[in-house]
Amino acid sequence: MGGKPCLLVKTQLGLERIAAARIEEEAPWLKAEAAPKGFKGLVLVSGCRDPQGDAKLIEERIVEADRVVVLEAWAPAEPEAIARKAAEIAVGRISSSECFAVRTTRRGRHGFTSIDVNVAAGRAVQEATGACVNLSYPDKIVLVEIIGGDAFISIVPGSFEWKKMRPGKNPVYRLFRRIAVVQMPYLGPLDACRNMGVRIGREVQNFEVRELVVAPAGLVRGRELAEFLNGVFEGIESRYQVQARSYHRKVERVPVYVQDIHQLVRDRRGEPIIVLEPEGEPVSRVGDKLWEIIKGKGRINILVGSREGIPLGVYRYADLVVDIAPGVTLSTEYAAAAALIALATVLHDKLGEEEEREAAIG
Repeated sequence: MGGKPCLLVKTQLGLERIAAARIEEEAPWLKAEAAPKGFKGLVLVSGCRDPQGDAKLIEERIVEADRVVVLEAWAPAEPEAIARKAAEIAVGRISSSECFAVRTTRRGRHGFTSIDVNVAAGRAVQEATGACVNLSYPDKIVLVEIIGGDAFISIVPGSFEWKKMRPGKNPVYRLFRRIAVVQMPYLGPLDACRNMGVRIGREVQNFEVRELVVAPAGLVRGRELAEFLNGVFEGIESRYQVQARSYHRKVERVPVYVQDIHQLVRDRRGEPIIVLEPEGEPVSRVGDKLWEIIKGKGRINILVGSREGIPLGVYRYADLVVDIAPGVTLSTEYAAAAALIALATVLHDKLGEEEEREAAIG
C-alpha cells in the first residue's frame, strides 16, 4: 500500500473487501487496503486530503464501515515507543481538567500484552497532561491500534465508545429482582407443553426475576403440568449457563414454585398484584399508578395468563389490570417478557430519580 495510512476502518469480518471497494468508489483519491497483513475486519486507508472530512464521508456513505478512526500518529509496536508518541499527541488535546482512558487492540504476536501498553501509555499521558484516569466514563480515549509491527495512535471523545451502561441509564434488573411472575401453565399436547415451558423458563431467567410461580386454575392433568414444568426447568438452566459465562456479576437462578392461582391471590393479599390482560388500561397511561404501586421495597406479583386468561374473579383483587399491547394478542411464551420490558420502559426514569434521592440521603 502506497502512502502513509490516515484512516483505519473496522468492518464485520468478511466485509473488509466490500468496504475497501466502496471507499475507493466514493472517494477515488483514497487507497484502501483490505485485511492489512491478513487481519480481517480491517481496512487501512491512505491518500487523505482532509482526514476528518474523509472519515465523515466514509461514515455517511459506507454502511459496511462500523468504525472509522483517524490515525494521528505512528510508532513501532513497542510499549515505551507507543507511550512516548501517545503523550506527545495528548498535549493540548487532553486538558488537566479532563479524564481519559487508554484502549489498546493488539493484532499479531508480541512479547507484551494490551494491558502493558495501556499502563505505559496511561502513565505517560497522565504525566504529560495532568489529566485523571477514568476507565469507565472517560472524557477522552487514547486509541492504540496495533497491526503486526505497527502501532497507530488516535485521540477520540469518550462518546466514541458505545456502552451498554453509562450515566443516565439505570440497571433495571434490580426492579426485576422484586418481581414474582405468576404464570398460568400452558396445557395440551405434551410436546407443546414442554416446548412452551422451555421458552417461558428462558424468558424469566433472562430477566432474573425473583421467582416464577406456575399457577393453574383448579384441577389440571398432571402429565401435562409435569411436561410444562420440565420444560421450564430446562429453559431456566440453559439461559442461566449462558449468563454465568458472560456476565461480570453474580447471576441468580430463578426459583420455581407451584400454587393454585386463587390461593396465591388470597395468600398474597396486601402485596402489589398486577394482572396483564387486554381488558386493562394501556400501559402508557398508567405509569404514575404503576410507580405508586411498586415504589416500595417488597415483592411485586405480575399475573400472566396462558391459553386461558386470568380468571375474572382475580381482577377484583388486583391493584391494576394492564394491557401492554392494545389490539394485539400476545403469544403465551412472550407475554411475561413483554410485560417486564414494558414496565422497565415506563418506569426507567422514575427508578433513576429514586436512586438519586437515596444516594443523596445516604
